[in-house]
Amino acid sequence: MNPIVSVIIPCFNGAKYLEGAAESVLLQTFANLECIIVDDGSTDDTYQVSKLLINKDSRVKYVFKENGGVPSARNFGIRHASGEWVQFLDVDDWLHKDKINFQLSYLESSGCKENDIVLYSDYEVVYEDSNQNLVKRVTNTIGNLTNKQLIKRTMEWYFRPNIPLHMNSTLFKKTVFNKKMFDERFKAFGDQELFVNILLQGITFIYTPIVGMYYRVHQSNMSRNLSNIKEYYIRFLETIYKKDKSLICLNHNIGGLIKTALKEKDKNKFYRLLRIKQNPVYFLNGTAKISNTFLLKTIFLIRLFSPLSVFKKFL
Repeated sequence: MNPIVSVIIPCFNGAKYLEGAAESVLLQTFANLECIIVDDGSTDDTYQVSKLLINKDSRVKYVFKENGGVPSARNFGIRHASGEWVQFLDVDDWLHKDKINFQLSYLESSGCKENDIVLYSDYEVVYEDSNQNLVKRVTNTIGNLTNKQLIKRTMEWYFRPNIPLHMNSTLFKKTVFNKKMFDERFKAFGDQELFVNILLQGITFIYTPIVGMYYRVHQSNMSRNLSNIKEYYIRFLETIYKKDKSLICLNHNIGGLIKTALKEKDKNKFYRLLRIKQNPVYFLNGTAKISNTFLLKTIFLIRLFSPLSVFKKFL
């Protein structure tokens, strides 16, 4: 019998977490599923751990690909998925044992007959220190929101643990990916790019009130290259700008990014951000706002030939 749900675990050198993530899948109260481990070119023990899991449970499958990043690994997993539904799980996170069963039961009781559906839930952020000791736990309650509200919250968000739609707390009807796959150019903010695009297409999002997933914040996923993060975030904003310029008005991070580009004399980021800017940029602790593009360019030119000490109070 074909599985109803395909759970896709992308794994790049995450062997130490893999068993825990997979166990949270195999212990689901909804049993008719497959667990696909996508080895994204790992050089650690990912293959060996996967073999042990396969020997333990026939629902586990292992596929290998050359390293290409999480979006690429997820797309690869989708192409190998047999299920009607798709659940993603990052290798260092885990699922509540009732997540899939609860979400599918909730959908059935709702009477929704749409073909393309995304079920989303609340989730818990679990903070660990450098020794993997639990520091604190915070529940992120999303609530029942319209597509417009979900877009607004996603556009406002900027690299914090309280993202409104988390990839691992959702359950996708596989047909959704006939409309949009992951953009493999994004090594960060690809989830937001996917969510906003499918929300704009009017795909049905249904809130299911369960803490469905546990998102682990630890040393490895906090120590990312900030410069690369900013680059992908700007790329995300540029992509959305091309889709719907009005959505950029919902984003209040562009002004801060413009000021950072001024501080760092980053001409590339400064002019790219200026092209998509919709809101004023605030200076002097928020007491002065500048909307005029020519004036902002003039300030940048002055900054190029001035020490940061002159600009510190202004920024």
